[in-house]
Amino acid sequence: MARLDYADADSEVADRIRARRGGRLTPLDRMLLHSPPFADGWNNLLGAIRKQGVLPGALRELAILRVAELNGAEYEWTAHAPVAEAEGLAPERIAALRRSGDPSVLDEAQQAVLAYTDAMTKRIAVPDKVFLALQKHFGDQEIVELTVTIGAYNLVSRFLVALEVGS
Repeated sequence: MARLDYADADSEVADRIRARRGGRLTPLDRMLLHSPPFADGWNNLLGAIRKQGVLPGALRELAILRVAELNGAEYEWTAHAPVAEAEGLAPERIAALRRSGDPSVLDEAQQAVLAYTDAMTKRIAVPDKVFLALQKHFGDQEIVELTVTIGAYNLVSRFLVALEVGS
């Protein structure tokens, strides 16, 4: 059970969130609605990450799932595993993102994303070797989008875990 009751979902902000999500609100949305300005900003940022970037969806979801795994955000994993598959990430590659998984099934670019996600999430500072491996595969815009995605989903996972959203 979540640590706070879910907020009322009758507002203009809730309507904007529903519009982005195809008519529904998630438990995450209903928790965020305790602060309408934060919920609105969150909706705009996450909407841009999910729908407006050039970073391939499979790589975006790879990073999101890895953050969820590293931070123990099972709700986030459950929400994003089907998205990752729909974006073309094969089930064995999704399984590789678990701590017990085999990352050798990932291609070189995916392994670079995994290493970058791990560095940002576990240590924050990214070693030069990890960054240089990423640059072999991605341009500046993709790297910025990946970095924002990892940072944002660290925020998402920490919010979910701290407030026990969806449990």
